[in-house]
Amino acid sequence: MTQTIAEIKNPALSIRDLSIAYDKNYAVKNVTVDIKKNTVTAIMGPSGCGKSTLLRALNRMHELYENITTEGKVLLHEENIYDMSTIKLRRQMGMVFQRPNPFPTMSIFDNVIAGYKLNGNSLKKKEKDEIVERSLRDVALWDEVKDSLHKKGTFLSGGQQQRLCIARALAFGPEIILMDEPTSALDPIATSKVEDLLVKLKEHYTIILVTHNMSQAARISDYSLFMYLGELVEYGKTKNMFTNPKDPRTEQYLTGKFG
Repeated sequence: MTQTIAEIKNPALSIRDLSIAYDKNYAVKNVTVDIKKNTVTAIMGPSGCGKSTLLRALNRMHELYENITTEGKVLLHEENIYDMSTIKLRRQMGMVFQRPNPFPTMSIFDNVIAGYKLNGNSLKKKEKDEIVERSLRDVALWDEVKDSLHKKGTFLSGGQQQRLCIARALAFGPEIILMDEPTSALDPIATSKVEDLLVKLKEHYTIILVTHNMSQAARISDYSLFMYLGELVEYGKTKNMFTNPKDPRTEQYLTGKFG
């Protein structure tokens, strides 16, 4: 593993010896890595290598399933996320999934502030209006939907729906946004819009992105993390990894020898 922890000072997130097993079969093995603030970090690797398992462990989504054991730590501001309440954690780490999933019975407006309702947080009308407008502006969707806020989110195009889901994740004001292949269900134009958005969002957020698309990682990520068979093989600046991979397995993956 090529990562040197000392390279990243005051990281947004520190993962230490993290292992995750399903029925005693390890999907992630002893991953240690620091994530730099205000960057896009791509997690790459072939199918079944542990990418999504690692990402979901960062906001404890994997705990929704039985027979999963977790070892190690994930430190956010020096506090282990496994010692936090999940509500506190998920306010600080938003999640966006592979397929756009606006709540089908809710309006665009209610989708954005759904997290507050689900957690029992009551807001005044002015607060709701401000959060909705700010979040939709952050994802460059406000001008497209400001006259349709009380229509259902499902009437939007796929790309707009995914930006709505990103707005929903941003509404709580998280520090970190976790994304599991967020453009894999989108057409090239919608994909390009979301990629442009992520590059802008990193000014204010730290983004961790699982992608099977190496071209996407090369285009928009600052750091890349290559996993194989549950292990972290290589981690570093994306440009360096793509031009001069340190591990032969990384080179084989990047040149299409396996994947």
